Amino acid sequence: MTARPATVAVLTYRRPERLATALRALLPHVSATGASLLVVDNDVTESARPVFERVTAGREDVRYVHEPTPGIAAARNRALDEVAASGSELVVFVDDDETPGEAWLATLLAAHERYGGTGVAGPAVPRLPGRDPWIESGGFFARPRHPSGTRVGVAASNNLLLDVGWLARHDLRFDEEFGLTGGSDTMLTLRITARGGALYWCDEAVVEDPVPAKRFTRSWVVRRAYRVGNCTARAEVQIAESTPARLAARARGVGAGVTRVIGGLARAAAGTVTGRGSARGIRTSARGAGMITGAVGVVYTEYSRAAPSRQHPVGVPS
Repeated sequence: MTARPATVAVLTYRRPERLATALRALLPHVSATGASLLVVDNDVTESARPVFERVTAGREDVRYVHEPTPGIAAARNRALDEVAASGSELVVFVDDDETPGEAWLATLLAAHERYGGTGVAGPAVPRLPGRDPWIESGGFFARPRHPSGTRVGVAASNNLLLDVGWLARHDLRFDEEFGLTGGSDTMLTLRITARGGALYWCDEAVVEDPVPAKRFTRSWVVRRAYRVGNCTARAEVQIAESTPARLAARARGVGAGVTRVIGGLARAAAGTVTGRGSARGIRTSARGAGMITGAVGVVYTEYSRAAPSRQHPVGVPS
């Protein structure tokens, strides 16, 4: 049993087959730890409901809710509200297409008992649908790993435990301005650390994250590098608490972005000449370009369901 009541929150949008697989994989972890499971359906048509009812039939430790407001930030905030109302003290966010490793949830909960703090993040290990030496050499799907117990300043919500009471006491939620652009988890975790919260890493609490074939393309991975830079710079500006601090954050973002663009292009050119390849340099320059535009306020909308406010086109090599 968990030392503190916990709820696994799965946010989903029009991926019924993947959701069914994820739920079947998650339910044994929920049973083994005495936790509960919450599915937040962000599709206006409630497409996840029949999947949820079929896979979880007869269970009392599961719940489905519908959040029609578009964007993952709205779905994440609905999860926070539902978890708090249920009496759970901890929420564990996981994506609707991920597969947990052995004893994943028990390991994550034990890490929180051991380290304390506001939350614990674990690795989401990508499973690629094929081979592309260019993408692999660029490290586009490489994700940082740390020794367990390491304090981290920012974390993704695809494998993240958070203390909902701590968030409520500090009036922290996911920023819905980032709901269709991505980055609301970056924004929240940066705010947690800025407010004195502690996020720890648990390297043993692994989930496997399959990469869809449509995302395993050179154009997509370069756009994603740009988006990450754009969201990160926007978040750094957003968390600044005064006009001078925001101006300083904008200047840092532009400066760091320019450095990345110049360095990345030089590295790409050198790699082309020497035969080592251009991918890593292009990845660096794309992220730098995103940082520049994000720092000056341009919003790149990756998960568009409606017309974006300020779309910035990105050209990428074939």
